[in-house]
Amino acid sequence: MHDEDNSDDGNDEGGIDPVLVAILEQLWRAHRETPDREWSLAKLSKQAGVPMSGLRRHLTALVDSGLVVTTLAEDGTGRASLSDDGRTFCAEVFGQDAP
Repeated sequence: MHDEDNSDDGNDEGGIDPVLVAILEQLWRAHRETPDREWSLAKLSKQAGVPMSGLRRHLTALVDSGLVVTTLAEDGTGRASLSDDGRTFCAEVFGQDAP
């Protein structure tokens, strides 16, 4: 029964967490639309359809993997963007050229 209490643990057929994919897709979109600007965590949460708590947890993993860079303010707000490695990874995964 313990296996059912974590629905977003990435154990679907492909082994890829769809929430992680949604976040990366939106960060890739952000990079293509506004390459010189980070997106606020609030905007990223809304665009990816991920609650803020889940977004922060996934961003921690993406930062640890070197794919994302975040800037967090003392008031709890923050911004995120793809790192150089993240842009390369997303260009390969999503099959679109970087600007």
